[in-house]
Amino acid sequence: MIDGWTAGDVARVVRAPGADDDKYSRGVVGIRTGSATYPGAAVLGVEAAWRTGVGMVRYVGSASEAVLARRPETVTAAGRVQAWVIGSGTDAAPRPESETTALRDILAGESPVVVDAGALDLAVDAAAPVIVTPHDREHARLREACGLDPRVDDRVKAAVETARALGVVVLLKGARTVIADADGATRRLMVDVPWLATAGTGDVLAGVLGALTAASDADPTEIAASAVWVHARAGEIAACAHGPSGGPITALDVAEHLPRAVGEVLALQR
Repeated sequence: MIDGWTAGDVARVVRAPGADDDKYSRGVVGIRTGSATYPGAAVLGVEAAWRTGVGMVRYVGSASEAVLARRPETVTAAGRVQAWVIGSGTDAAPRPESETTALRDILAGESPVVVDAGALDLAVDAAAPVIVTPHDREHARLREACGLDPRVDDRVKAAVETARALGVVVLLKGARTVIADADGATRRLMVDVPWLATAGTGDVLAGVLGALTAASDADPTEIAASAVWVHARAGEIAACAHGPSGGPITALDVAEHLPRAVGEVLALQR
């Protein structure tokens, strides 16, 4: 169950394609994620973006071979995008200078950027509209990097402070997810799907968020809340396939059930 945001709320954000749409008008998301150590993060994010519903996914990271083996429809050539996802499955410490430069170029652009995991350190200097997606430990490091006290017990207050300090939207992940923007507006979602506590589900969430950001013109906090809802609902559907009390799932299971979660939302628009 997901409290604090409803399927009806998501229905205002998610858009079904119409007769006049093409792959570009449905949204193009650019993804620069994954590494030699964690190529699966790229696969999961790309899979999630496709299954959330965009017209095109451009993957320009280092895991193209793995991505294309799973999703051959993915475009691996550079080109225009409506949103970016960066950082999933990467580590800032061994990041080459050439990769840092490429990520900084993305963050200096005009397209909104979902900044995850190993790229969070670069959000401090971003000029583009940014949504950061840290878990609590990453959030503490991010706060320290921008001169804030990393030891704050009040997660809502901390998310608001970070959002204001960086001029970004913060999606602070967890069973009690907090979304905050630079104006101090907050949304709090209780995600009661414990089976989502497994490796790779954050990569899936980043892909969902990137897809919705590329395809929607809604407020970024509403897009973020909708991504959390769709992701959690897909996890719930995947877990409940094993019985009324749920059962073990993998991140790829979550990604594969995203179309049904989105379909439930689109049914409310009819």
